[in-house]
Amino acid sequence: MKVEKKVVANLNKCYAISELPFKGQHCFLVAAEKQDPCYLFSEDGGLLDTVWKEPGGVMTMAPVPGADGQFLATHRFYSPNDSLEAKIVIVTYKEDGNWEVRTLCKAPFVHRFGILSRGGVNYLIVCCLKTGHEYKNDWRFPGACFGAELPADLSSFDEDHPLALTLIKDGMLKNHGYSLIRRGGHDAALVGCEQGTFVFNPPAVRGADWEVEQVLSIPSSDSVLIDFDGDGKLELGCISPFHGNSLTIYHLDEHGNYVPQWKYGRPEAETEMIHATWACTMLGKPTWIIGWRKGTKDTIAITWDAEAGDYRADFIDRNTGCANALHFVNKEGKDIIIGTNREIDEIAMYTVTE
Repeated sequence: MKVEKKVVANLNKCYAISELPFKGQHCFLVAAEKQDPCYLFSEDGGLLDTVWKEPGGVMTMAPVPGADGQFLATHRFYSPNDSLEAKIVIVTYKEDGNWEVRTLCKAPFVHRFGILSRGGVNYLIVCCLKTGHEYKNDWRFPGACFGAELPADLSSFDEDHPLALTLIKDGMLKNHGYSLIRRGGHDAALVGCEQGTFVFNPPAVRGADWEVEQVLSIPSSDSVLIDFDGDGKLELGCISPFHGNSLTIYHLDEHGNYVPQWKYGRPEAETEMIHATWACTMLGKPTWIIGWRKGTKDTIAITWDAEAGDYRADFIDRNTGCANALHFVNKEGKDIIIGTNREIDEIAMYTVTE
C-alpha cells in the first residue's frame, strides 16, 4: 500500500466530514468541533466555499437523499459538558450564493445521527450521548436514540416548527458510536455505548416500530460490521471502551455469537482515544480505517491478509490525531481518504495505491 498525502486546508479543531453532491459535482464538507467554520471542497481538495463561520460544534453531517447542495448537520455540541443547546440543522445552498441554515429538530447532547432508507422511506436516527447534565463530567443521565420519518420536503421545519422525534431506546450510557450498515437488504444503524453494540432497524413498513438487536455486550465507543475474510459472515470491529484504547475484531462463531478473533498489538498507552473509524472497500479489499487522538496519534488501515491467514495494519499517517475519516473513489477511479487531523488542525487528503 502506497499513500500520497496532500494538506488541503487548516481548520481549528477540524472534526466532522461528509460527502455532498453540489451543482452536479461530487464534493465533500469539513466542519469544526469548536466555534469555527464549515468548508466545502471539490473532489480534488479545492476549497469552493465557506458554508458558515460559526457556531460550530459539529459532530455529524449527512447529505439529504436526492438533493443537491443540501445536508443535515449537528450544531452546538462542543463537548460532553457543553451540549445542552445541541440540535440538528438543515443547510441549503440558495440561488443567491448563500447558505440557508434552519433548525430541523432540537436534540440536546446529539452526538451522531444518520439517514436510513427502508421500503422507499427515509428515516432519521438521532443518537444522544446523554439526556441530562448538571455539573462537569456528569454521567448520571444515560443517552438515548430517537427516530422520525424524514420527509422529502424539509421546507416546513424551523426553530418554531421542529421535526418531532420518538424515543426508540434509552438507558444508553456514553452513547457515542454510529455507523451506517446494510442489513437484510436495507439500511440500518450500528450504535455503540457502555451497554454494548446494537443494530437499529428502521420500520419494516411505514408506521411500524423500530427493531433493536444487541450484537455485543462489551462497552463500545464505536463499532463496524464488515466481511474482512470473504466468508460471507460479517466481522464486528470494536473500539472499547468510551474514547478507549482497545481495538478488537470479533468473528461470528457457529452459535451465532461474536467471539474475539484479533486484537491490535500495539501497547494501549500508544493508542489512546481511538476515534476515527470508517469501514469501506479500498484497493478491492474490505478495509477498516482507524485513527487515534492521543498516544502516537497514528492512522491505520486494517485488512485481511489471505496468504498469512491473519489481519494486517498499514500506516496511513503518523502523529496527526485524526478525529474522523472518510473514503471515496474519485472520478479517476483512485481510492481517496479524507482525514480531519484534529490534533494538528489539518485537513488531509490521502491517495492510496497498490
